[in-house]
Amino acid sequence: PRSELGERNSAVFHGFCSTIVLNNPRRRNALSLPMLQSLRRDLLHDVKSRELRVIVIAAEGPVFCSGHDLKELSSEDDVKHHSQVFELCAEVMTLIQKLPVPVIAKVNGLATAAGCQLVASCDIAVASEKSQFATPGVNIGLFCSTPAVALGRSLPRKVALEMLFTGEPLSANEALMHGLVSKVVPEDKLEEETMKISQKICESSKSVLALGKATFYRQITQDLDTAYKITTQVMVDNLTLRDGQEGIEAFVQKRKPVWSH
Repeated sequence: PRSELGERNSAVFHGFCSTIVLNNPRRRNALSLPMLQSLRRDLLHDVKSRELRVIVIAAEGPVFCSGHDLKELSSEDDVKHHSQVFELCAEVMTLIQKLPVPVIAKVNGLATAAGCQLVASCDIAVASEKSQFATPGVNIGLFCSTPAVALGRSLPRKVALEMLFTGEPLSANEALMHGLVSKVVPEDKLEEETMKISQKICESSKSVLALGKATFYRQITQDLDTAYKITTQVMVDNLTLRDGQEGIEAFVQKRKPVWSH
């Protein structure tokens, strides 16, 4: 229900940046089936709008996101329901990387299991110094196999496996050192730093960013020769975009570009 993400307008526009707030702190912002449905809906809201340039995912309360709602994974529900939960979660995580705009996680607190997966799935993550990250499923007999997909693509293998095998958390600074987050700042600077990054992104062409983001995720799983073959063609394609030519002309003419997006 919409109440799990707050009102529909919990996706609030700040200029060209949409902020989605996970707003069920009483349940530690667990990714219940309704929460996942709401998150998917909000991620897709206005995504084709020329004005939308950045999406920020934030949360209310001391826990950014505790992962799946374990009440939905009990034996009271059947295998079909369990499959629905995990399949929708995977859809949301992959959707984040398929969106044509950058997605930033603004983390101020604990992110565990699928909550940690959510952070790892975002393009950029800014965390407060008090934030922690863990995949403790092994401790309750449910190994974090789906979070491991995002974690294994963000962290060195041995760091990811230690998290997965032990359930022990990474501090914000450890997460920064190993590449799970982009920046760590004092709690009172978190909003400012996140908006600073968002505003910088908003200065660029949406069409160029969309092409670049899609290409990055396409090439990153390829071998070196294939990656260069893909990106060489994309560089050529980039020059055919109106904004590709506008940027070069503006640089030569020593003026600010006027993007058409």
